[in-house]
Amino acid sequence: MERLGQVDMKRYDRQIMLPEMGLAGQQKLLKASVLVVGAGGLGCPILLYLAGAGIGQIGITDADVVEESNLQRQVMYQMPDIGKPKAEIAASRLRMLNPELEIRSFPFRLTAENAADLVGRYDLIIDGTDNFPTRYLVNDTCVLLSKPLVFGSIFQFEGQVTVFNYQGSADYRSLYPEPPPPDEVPNCGESGVIGTLPGIIGSMMANEAIKIICGFGEVLAGKLLTYNALSNESVLFNFSKSANRPAEEPVGTHPQQNKPAPSSLSLDELREMDEKGINYLLIDVREAYEYEEHNIGGINIPLYDLSQHIPEFLPYKILVFCCSAGTRSRIALNLLRDCFQGKLYTMDVPKAY
Repeated sequence: MERLGQVDMKRYDRQIMLPEMGLAGQQKLLKASVLVVGAGGLGCPILLYLAGAGIGQIGITDADVVEESNLQRQVMYQMPDIGKPKAEIAASRLRMLNPELEIRSFPFRLTAENAADLVGRYDLIIDGTDNFPTRYLVNDTCVLLSKPLVFGSIFQFEGQVTVFNYQGSADYRSLYPEPPPPDEVPNCGESGVIGTLPGIIGSMMANEAIKIICGFGEVLAGKLLTYNALSNESVLFNFSKSANRPAEEPVGTHPQQNKPAPSSLSLDELREMDEKGINYLLIDVREAYEYEEHNIGGINIPLYDLSQHIPEFLPYKILVFCCSAGTRSRIALNLLRDCFQGKLYTMDVPKAY
């Protein structure tokens, strides 16, 4: 095969023969630079497939070390790696996979002080993190620097993939206006996750990155793909750019800045709707155990199962989403605002005493 500079193109023969890719597409990959934030469950398959595809420059930032409990899903690491920095081990593995690439590790946490410098070095950013402060920081930095952002998340058996800030598309805050309270944040250590799920979602994320770089296919910009590993169902939600953020105002890294203010109801207003006989449906989007402990009526559909029930909502003119602190209900509102023709409201479930 032909060589591009010192790169052996025979390695990429199987993808070069694709009409959509060709030699021109492979050259774009070799000239591209991608920063992967997080080298955990999602980061491992993302990094392996990006290196395999021939992304010329790959940056890896992660402050964690390998733990034994990671090995169930973080397939790049092995027992001898326990206790060692993930970013450095990941970089070493990728160099063995494809020594012709420029791989850099940043074994530290992304912060407000270093985010702009680090993100600014790369063409495209991929967020494979599992904590909300970093997600908002990565998003806001990408908006400020006009960098496309591939995003994914996993929870138990369900994952999400989308692309933010691509050719003027919506960003993370358009879908998730603000982070949830710390006591509502689920994580793998508390909720669990099937080991194969990050492999599936991470591969989808790498695929979106390749499509963006090469310029083929339909990018998931303004579209949220959800995948359920139990049922093998995938649902595509459309969402639009938030109209609540002034175009001329820079995006900040503070959770409360520029958040949309969805219409909310109080419990008294809900009771008034009952008295007037208004056709509405109250949907509690908390987990089943939360609903069983204390609820105000309605039906219980956990947030991650919401996509499977959309046809059931169509006969109603009004949907009211509720949860304990309002965060999950606002996410539900944003997910359905483009596919439900009626009115959408949120409300908090009063605490039980």
